[in-house]
Amino acid sequence: MPKTATHTSDHDLRRDTHVHPVDWTNPTPEGPYNLVVIGAGTAGLVTASAAAGLGAKVALIERERMGGDCLNVGCVPSKALLACARRAAAVRDAKHFGVTGTENAHTDFEAVMERMRRLRADIAPADSAERFRDMGVDVYFGRAEFTGADRLRVNDHILRFKKAAICTGARPAVPAIPGLEDIPYLTNETVFSLTRLPSRLGIIGAGPIGCELAQAFARFGSEVHLFESGHGVLPREDPEAAQVVQTALEQDGVRLHCCGKDLRIDRVGNDIHMRVQSHGTAVDQKVDQVLVATGRAPNIDSLNLPAAGVEPGEHGVRVDARLRTTNPRVYAAGDVCSPQRFTHAADAMARNLVRNALFFGRAKTEHLVIPHCTYTEPEVAQVGLTETEARGRGIAIDTFTRRSQEVDRALLEGETDGWVRVVVKQGGDRILGATAVGAQAGELVSRFSHAMTQNLGLSTFADVVFPYPTRAEAVKHLADAYNRTRLTPWMKRLLTRFFTWRR
Repeated sequence: MPKTATHTSDHDLRRDTHVHPVDWTNPTPEGPYNLVVIGAGTAGLVTASAAAGLGAKVALIERERMGGDCLNVGCVPSKALLACARRAAAVRDAKHFGVTGTENAHTDFEAVMERMRRLRADIAPADSAERFRDMGVDVYFGRAEFTGADRLRVNDHILRFKKAAICTGARPAVPAIPGLEDIPYLTNETVFSLTRLPSRLGIIGAGPIGCELAQAFARFGSEVHLFESGHGVLPREDPEAAQVVQTALEQDGVRLHCCGKDLRIDRVGNDIHMRVQSHGTAVDQKVDQVLVATGRAPNIDSLNLPAAGVEPGEHGVRVDARLRTTNPRVYAAGDVCSPQRFTHAADAMARNLVRNALFFGRAKTEHLVIPHCTYTEPEVAQVGLTETEARGRGIAIDTFTRRSQEVDRALLEGETDGWVRVVVKQGGDRILGATAVGAQAGELVSRFSHAMTQNLGLSTFADVVFPYPTRAEAVKHLADAYNRTRLTPWMKRLLTRFFTWRR
């Protein structure tokens, strides 16, 4: 059944003048390109701009809107929405901080969505076709299809290349749920086109997208039901961290139906019934709209990969550690080939791709330290290995944890439901991973990402002076905790004798 119709505002039209101008004329290709980039999302834009900036002759092909998911239906609109949801929650909870008179506050959902569209349009020029043309990139709008190992077709043009980069990203993965195709369900590609707040919203999938939007819509005033086949929320995160997020969602009014079995959907009159077995209990929940947030699928179907000798893989296009496909002329980066489907991961991979494809580089993706963050409130962020993952690999480790209630800034802000944990190799301070849950968790984990990239040990943070009071002091506290383990009983006895002698 056709999905929910999209809404177009003046801000959407303003965005499109940058990322898909209606009067755009594709260039006429002349001779082979040093690099042809397919897809103008984060990976494609970074690849094209870096290569063109180095002097290469570059073509960039996009079939829809430049900016990809991140600008149009991902990071930008979702974080704009979450910012409004945080304000709504802050007003709701203001009485706990001595601020009264907010009991009748109301969220204007139409204004929330219009703000999001305005900000998206404001950011769009950075990803615009005109900007990339000014960089020296030949920008083509149309569908790309390989016609050989060193050429492809875009509309009526044949583009020849020395190297090519597949950066076509991913799309929502829609599960085979009985009855789902009979209703106009939402995905991340359509949910940001809403202008009216759903009274009752059912969300399938309690991963990052599902949790972020469940909390946001609940704070705006929707009755939100979150359905998950596994246990709890955020199944790929540290279980203790995920539980903190789950508690926060439930406090915001989200109703979780986890361990769900045999989900099916029926329309009865004006109601959509979501029927599932949750913890052995039959649930029949009426909703007005359904949002599918069950993961991503790579965009490779229309590329005619066999014509180029490019083989598919587990995550889309099969690549080696240097991002080469089975055709040595063709590389790939971003969501189309990686399990780490994050904007910042696509950016990092694109930089490696340019080094390897144009300069015979040997940069390997396995050496990248890539953190991730879910922007619920509280946030949960992680880099490297969790404690469970490290022990599962048989690695001897030590862990150090600092609870938010032990950090003065968190106490003062009233945000004590969280912690920061670092995992180090046993007997030393080499950082193997870190997890944070709480306000600004992503900012805290970034400090460990930097340390891991630069091979800095945990103890180095003990020498850093942090402003007081800040949440970042938790990082210094963890370093202090590690340094205290170095004071062995023998060393303490020796120091006691030394100070006794000095008296």
